[in-house]
Amino acid sequence: MVELKTAEEIAAMGVTGAFVAEVLGDLAGRAEPGVNLLDLEHRARDMIKHRGAESCYWDYAPSFGEGPFRNVVCLSVNDAVLHGLPHDYELRDGDVLTMDMAVSIDGWVADAARTVVVGTARPEDLRLIEATERALDEGIAAARPGNRLGDISAAIGAVAERYGYPVNTEFGGHGLGRTMHEDPHVPNKGRPGRGMVLRPGLTIAIEPWFAASTDRIVYDPDGWTIRSADGSRTAHSEHTIAITDEGARILTVAS
Repeated sequence: MVELKTAEEIAAMGVTGAFVAEVLGDLAGRAEPGVNLLDLEHRARDMIKHRGAESCYWDYAPSFGEGPFRNVVCLSVNDAVLHGLPHDYELRDGDVLTMDMAVSIDGWVADAARTVVVGTARPEDLRLIEATERALDEGIAAARPGNRLGDISAAIGAVAERYGYPVNTEFGGHGLGRTMHEDPHVPNKGRPGRGMVLRPGLTIAIEPWFAASTDRIVYDPDGWTIRSADGSRTAHSEHTIAITDEGARILTVAS
C-alpha cells in the first residue's frame, strides 16, 4: 500500500533528511587513511544521540540479513556496496567507501547514501562514483507528477548503459515515511511508461548502485555485507525525495 504524505509531513521528513545529510557529510570529512570504520560508526552514534534521533538500522532484521543489525550506519569498502557491517578495519589510501544511513526524527524517516574515495583517487573509481551520481540526478529528474515509476528506473538504467556498467535489480530504491521501507520498490533498471503513476505526496528513496563489471552479488560470512561477485569496485548514491506539484523535492540535503 502506497501512502501519500501531506505538505506538513514532507516538511517533517525534510528535517530528518537535513540531519542525515549532515551526518554523512561529517563522516565523509573524517574518512582518511588510518581511520577505523568503528570510529565512524561511533561518531554517527554520538551525532544521532545528541540530536535525539532514532536509528532505523539498529535491531533491523529483514529476511535477507543475518539479523539483528546492531549498527547505525552501513560502511562498505571497495567491492562491498550494500549493508556493509562496520568492523575493525583501518581505511587505506585509495579505498572506496560507501556510507548509507537512515534515521527517524519525531516519527519521520529519511535515508541517504554517498560514496567517497579515501586519499588518492583512481580515475576509474571517480568515474564509477560519477555514474551513480548522474544516475541519481536523472532518476530524480524523471520523478515528476504524471510520469510513471518505470520512468525513474529507465532513467537510471540509461545512465548505467551509457557508462557501460551492468545493473543489479535485486536491491534498489523504495518508499519510506513512517518506516524505512514502504511501497513501492524502485528498481535501478526498467521500462519507461510502466508501473504506478507518480502523484504528489509520494516519498521515495532513489538509490542507484553499480559494480564496475558485474551485476551479480555475494554475501560476506557476516550475513549482511553485499559485494560484487567478481571483486570489482562499487559505488552507491541515494537521496530521499518527495513528489510535489512542481516536481521532485530532494529531502536529504543539508540545511
